[in-house]
Amino acid sequence: MLASYDDFAAALVAEGIVKDPWVDGEPRFRMTPVLLDRPTQASLYAAAEAVAAVHAAGAELCAREPALVARHFDLPPSYERMWRASAPAWHGIARADVFLTEDGPRVCELNSDTPSGEPEAVTLNRLVDGAGACAFDDPNCRLGDAVFEMVRAVAPPGPLTIGLVYPTEITEDLSVIELYARWFEARGARVVLGSPFNLRPDGRGGVAMFGVSCTVVWRHYKTDWWGERRTVWRSEDEYADAAPLSEPLEWLAAGVARGRVAVVNPFGAVLTQNKRMMALLWEELPRLPRWARRLVRRYLPPTARLETLERARLRAERAQWVLKSDYGCEGEEVVIGAETSAAAWARAIDDAIPRRWIAQRRFVPLRNAAGEVANHGVYVVGGRAAGLFTRLQIGATDRRAVTAPTIVDGGVTLARARRS
Repeated sequence: MLASYDDFAAALVAEGIVKDPWVDGEPRFRMTPVLLDRPTQASLYAAAEAVAAVHAAGAELCAREPALVARHFDLPPSYERMWRASAPAWHGIARADVFLTEDGPRVCELNSDTPSGEPEAVTLNRLVDGAGACAFDDPNCRLGDAVFEMVRAVAPPGPLTIGLVYPTEITEDLSVIELYARWFEARGARVVLGSPFNLRPDGRGGVAMFGVSCTVVWRHYKTDWWGERRTVWRSEDEYADAAPLSEPLEWLAAGVARGRVAVVNPFGAVLTQNKRMMALLWEELPRLPRWARRLVRRYLPPTARLETLERARLRAERAQWVLKSDYGCEGEEVVIGAETSAAAWARAIDDAIPRRWIAQRRFVPLRNAAGEVANHGVYVVGGRAAGLFTRLQIGATDRRAVTAPTIVDGGVTLARARRS
């Protein structure tokens, strides 16, 4: 029995996946699980799958009508190259951030580029009594199987060699890379680790990592990092090293075109990860299929390109809007009008580079007894919901959010779960 958070943290670290159970000296995790009933799980999964499907519809629309890309997105040349390399393909794994409201689930965004949180979601659940015993109770115990089956489905024929490409200088990504490597190796694949700078042509039309030809490149390196680095605020200094990773990008694009390598997630995520895709879905609603129009209205809050809204209106309606940059993540570059002073809100509107931002209607999530909001990150693999990553926080979700185990009540009571 784990009697304290120190014991809990030690057990997490002992697995060798989650590296640091603390953030700014405070616990990153909660021992008491979030318990969902089956109908709630089903509603969260339905919302996530729906939003992934409408993003696919948006990508297909952009592939058919290239003028929409120029109208809605501010894409430099390398970003355009990424889109053309795989359009409309973008999906392998994504995470939809779903919130429960009085009007049902709402999805604030879809992380379709390099979704994170899998190590915490999987490892925490294994430490809860009974949660890992069967798939009925633990929504994450088959996540690894779903990911591997998806990779096998998209890989070229032959032995599976997976190059895990990630920013090797960023230690916070080590947990997710370790988890993926274990998943793939346990299922018989060869795994090679490295960064985009370690890729080279393999001499057979594909790519190699450290001289090892890869049939799949698992891309845990954000699309906006492959491309030209750009600021989103007028007041920001430009990046000192803003050049795109042109050579490795071209090698991968050529290998994909020849059918020698599959990239997961495909580079088409450069469009779906861009939050202006949500504005496109609303603004081009009549061009979408009827089923997609219904799902956009049901699950996505109304969203618009920042440049299409009058500043005076945004100032007057501050409490009703949230500003988000196109590629911001983990709560960065998000300004919530209701939680921001009028002066700071006005400064943000004036400082934001309009074609890099959206304005999204604020919705009000349900809160627990402690006043916390649960952000239910639903993993969608190959279009199907496959797991849950729940973060709790008072206010907007950011790096300080506390992650809790998430189990589904299939006859399992909280008495069986470890408590803090």
